[in-house]
Amino acid sequence: MANAATAVTYIYKGVDAKGNKVEGEINSNSPALIKAQLRRQGIIANKVQKKPKPLFGGSKKVTAADIAVFTRQMATMMKAGVPLVQSFEIVADGLDNEGVKELILKIRDDVASGTAFADALRRHPLHFDDLFCNLVASGEQSGALETMLDRIATYKEKTESLKKKIKKAMTYPIAVIVVAVVVTAILLVKVVPQFAETFSSFGADLPAFTLFVLGISEWMQANWFYALLTLIIGIGGTLEVKKRNKNVANFFDKLMLKLPILGQITYNSIAARYARTLSTTFAAGVPLIDALKSVSGATGNVVYEEATLKIRDAVATGIPLNIAMRSSKLYPTMLVQMTAIGEESGALDEMLSKAADFYEEAVDNMVDNLTTLMEPMIMAVLGVLVGGLMIAMYLPIFQLGQVV
Repeated sequence: MANAATAVTYIYKGVDAKGNKVEGEINSNSPALIKAQLRRQGIIANKVQKKPKPLFGGSKKVTAADIAVFTRQMATMMKAGVPLVQSFEIVADGLDNEGVKELILKIRDDVASGTAFADALRRHPLHFDDLFCNLVASGEQSGALETMLDRIATYKEKTESLKKKIKKAMTYPIAVIVVAVVVTAILLVKVVPQFAETFSSFGADLPAFTLFVLGISEWMQANWFYALLTLIIGIGGTLEVKKRNKNVANFFDKLMLKLPILGQITYNSIAARYARTLSTTFAAGVPLIDALKSVSGATGNVVYEEATLKIRDAVATGIPLNIAMRSSKLYPTMLVQMTAIGEESGALDEMLSKAADFYEEAVDNMVDNLTTLMEPMIMAVLGVLVGGLMIAMYLPIFQLGQVV
């Protein structure tokens, strides 16, 4: 089984016992093993070669959504009583994404060789974080792996759904800005110069607004390439610095909370992630202090990450969770109250789950409202830009008509 990790896909062509031509694909470690296997089936292989990788669309990137689907499928298989190793094989066979399939088969080979499921996952830290691995380990130790996988799958699905809503909220205003910039640039480079040729024969002074627009148009015609290059480098450089520099990332995290509308969406999404992660980990039997450490990284914002770690330190000294949360003055009052009720009733995981549902629904509603609000705003922004340019171009014609 140890060698199975190196298995690759081969294409073979040959003839069967009746002389009919046959061809197909086999996963194996070497062409010699394939020929031996085919001979046992009565097939003489004339050609065996590695399956070529497609030029485009080969091994695809493994996304968080892929991991969520994989977890749900594994939970379903194990609930149906399918053995763990066989579950990996069934799930992998049904995938089109070669990257995900390769990842699952590597985990299968590790588990088949005697490695614990959680330890096999820890060998792929890019796809399975500490929270995921710790929950799986807890499920293995308690003998309720299928139940734990179901909880993890629900957690991942809720998390991915929330991420999609946030992306939707961010994408719409960005799309408005991009459309406005593109339309304005086209008008300045292609349309305004046509009016400039007409104005050159007027022999009269042009309005200041018209001269201003003509000046921008001339600059755009001469420097549009440099302007576009600067814009691309600026955006790309900012994103790259944000990834590499923690201080820059922290600045953007704090900025997001202060933005109108988007700040409230971010605030509610953080509350939802906090409640969902803490509910899942606490229900899995993870001690509260350890659970809060996982929650701090799941908030997705440096302000709340630092606040959660302070809450963890306070809880470690014996302070109730709800009081530590209230002292931070960052979490919503309703979330703090539901935490207090959960602690008093002994149903903290259940109350936090209900709070997570509430804030996820709040994010969903706010994103829908933002979408509805942005539609007239798009028309207004484009109307001001295009209308302003047209007024600047026709203003000299109106003035000329008044003179005549």
